[in-house]
Amino acid sequence: MGVISKGILGGVSGKVGNVVGASWKGIDYLRIKPSHVANPRTEGQVNQRNKFTVTLEYLQPNLGFIKKGYKSYAVKKTEFNAAMSYVLNNAITGTAPNFTVDYSLALLSRGTLSGVLNPVFDLATPGQVEFTWDDNSAEGNANVTDKAMILVYNPSKKESIYNLEGADRTVGSQIITIPNTYAGDTVELFMAFISADGSVVSNSVYLGSGTAN
Repeated sequence: MGVISKGILGGVSGKVGNVVGASWKGIDYLRIKPSHVANPRTEGQVNQRNKFTVTLEYLQPNLGFIKKGYKSYAVKKTEFNAAMSYVLNNAITGTAPNFTVDYSLALLSRGTLSGVLNPVFDLATPGQVEFTWDDNSAEGNANVTDKAMILVYNPSKKESIYNLEGADRTVGSQIITIPNTYAGDTVELFMAFISADGSVVSNSVYLGSGTAN
């Protein structure tokens, strides 16, 4: 049995006929119970599940980065859900059923802070990655105290190593240590900036891929 609070215009809790009422993050909502689906594995449904799976595999290891990077988009949704929506709609490529994530389009942070200028990575030294960039602290809304956010994603191990409070924008370089077990694996490199108070971020940039030593 469902309960209607605050009169007919209030929220509904529980089931009323085929209508289910609930509340999430303080938002009252209604949904219709779905009717029986004769064929739940139509081509369109399978394709959507495959896209969802590759997106989830990409984003889950990067949750900590996303919580900072999508903070301003977490309005009536979580940062992770905001990132899922963006990547699904903007960064999935390939032909069914072989969908993949286009890393150059799959932003791990989105924001209005001035971005990274001429980022480069170096994997020559075993057990570490060096990120370098040009100082553009005098441009746009950049600030000398902006911090580098750097990330090394290892798709084969489905995990990432990242630093969310790296060197200042003016420093121009940051080294991050990676596990010895990454040696020989292909890693994907990303970077962004975050303001010193954490209130605003830049769009992330994809630096490319390389083989860890």
